[in-house]
Amino acid sequence: MNPISVQDLETSVSQILEASPFIDIHTHLYAPAFGKIGLWGIDELLTYHYLEAELFRSSSIHPTKYWTLGKAQRADLIWKTLFVENTPTSEATRGVIAVLQALGLDSNARSLEPAREFFQNQNLADHIRRVFQLAGIRDVVMTNDPLDPEEVEVWNSGVEIGPGFRAALRIDRILHEWAAHWSVMASQNFRVEEDCGGKTLAEVRRFLAQWITRMQPAYMAVSLPDSFFFPVEDARTLLIREAVLPTCREFNLPMALMIGVRRQVNPLLKNAGDAVGIADLRSLENLCREFPDNRFLVTVLSRENQHELCVYARKFANILPFGCWWFLNNPSLVEEITRMRLEMLGMSFIPQHSDARVLEQVIYKWRSTRRTIVPVLANAYKLLSADGRAVSREDIERDVTRLFRTNFERFLENA
Repeated sequence: MNPISVQDLETSVSQILEASPFIDIHTHLYAPAFGKIGLWGIDELLTYHYLEAELFRSSSIHPTKYWTLGKAQRADLIWKTLFVENTPTSEATRGVIAVLQALGLDSNARSLEPAREFFQNQNLADHIRRVFQLAGIRDVVMTNDPLDPEEVEVWNSGVEIGPGFRAALRIDRILHEWAAHWSVMASQNFRVEEDCGGKTLAEVRRFLAQWITRMQPAYMAVSLPDSFFFPVEDARTLLIREAVLPTCREFNLPMALMIGVRRQVNPLLKNAGDAVGIADLRSLENLCREFPDNRFLVTVLSRENQHELCVYARKFANILPFGCWWFLNNPSLVEEITRMRLEMLGMSFIPQHSDARVLEQVIYKWRSTRRTIVPVLANAYKLLSADGRAVSREDIERDVTRLFRTNFERFLENA
């Protein structure tokens, strides 16, 4: 082993992170075969809900007026307000600047027409490959809803996903909106009932099994509100206990739990109107204790829940914490959370995922992650060196690969 000097640790960590291809384990991106469901290009980047929320803080336009505008008009307004009339210092606005720079576009332009022309001239499949290369990612996991009519149409067409993309079976509508969606399942010849009686639970398992066979997902997933608790006497608990988790065990799939959303605290903002709440993670404790043979990928939205999640991960090996999600995807918080996880869990977690909804966002999200993680990892190695254990390049390469690829791959394969 050739130890790296303390003075060279940060440079070595930076070089290794830059050279290592990552797996983006949770996105809302789609393979080219999904057509218009996949979002990309300058107008989608600018009308992303993070930027819409910022717009209403820096512009006098009322949300109801904003929603009457066409997409290009909304993008023009956001560009003019946040990038021309104001300095783009937020993480979301700087992200757009980083994307434009990476693609060789002018981030000082007053008009969006040159950028629109650039994107209109792209072949999507080639563009995806270039974006992945610029982001330093090898594969992404999509979000796939078997009760979304647009997606169902694509899957029923016999779509081939192709390289670089993998499905995730999203079940929010089943667990949170059963009363509104059980009839959709019933219309597909599944013998389900609104009160979950009769053959409902067996039929939900059959429904999920069919979609697992069709999608070949990496995992099943659900986003949960801050008010979620398990167990209680409701349809959601019944479906989780008797349908979802048994199906996960049958097909050896992890269950991804994304906990802490407060939906539509300001409905006028639409997608930008969601907020965050502190969750009661005793639900996670109860799930892990009751279902020790299930595996749970877990991320929490509130900063206040992060330490508790680490403690539970130390108690239950079937928890794999992942990512700094949504409102936590800011360098100061990513640094704090990653440092805590390293101190409590070693290398046994997944530091980040992009949660990207627009293709090009992976460029800035992963650039920001690498930049933020460098001093965190380097500091951990400096402390280790100061306490008497030298660190080699091979050590760092192994750790980075584990954090950003093999922790996920092994968790999926663990039987």
